[in-house]
Amino acid sequence: MNDATQLALEQGVAEQHRHHGKAQFFWVWGALLVMTGMEVYLGYQNMEPVRMLSMLMGLSLLKAGLIIAYFMHMKFEISRMKWLTMSSLLVCLSLMCIFFPDAFRILSLGAR
Repeated sequence: MNDATQLALEQGVAEQHRHHGKAQFFWVWGALLVMTGMEVYLGYQNMEPVRMLSMLMGLSLLKAGLIIAYFMHMKFEISRMKWLTMSSLLVCLSLMCIFFPDAFRILSLGAR
């Protein structure tokens, strides 16, 4: 990519950043605050662990998505950057799923 293209991309992203105000970030912050309150409330409820943890994981994923989109400014990035970031996330999660079962071998070794 040449310098003129890079400069045009940077200016486009900067222009998009100028069009959203602080109010948008306060709404997102409020939504994160409400979801955190819901998570605390769910933590004190007497419900079956699988149901509670499923709900907590869902809320956590929503919160992570909002944080990544707005506070890390991924919503305003070019699509190539989004694809690169999401593919890196998928590779990391895949590696975790591949190597996590290996952690259970410690149970058969007798070390505690």
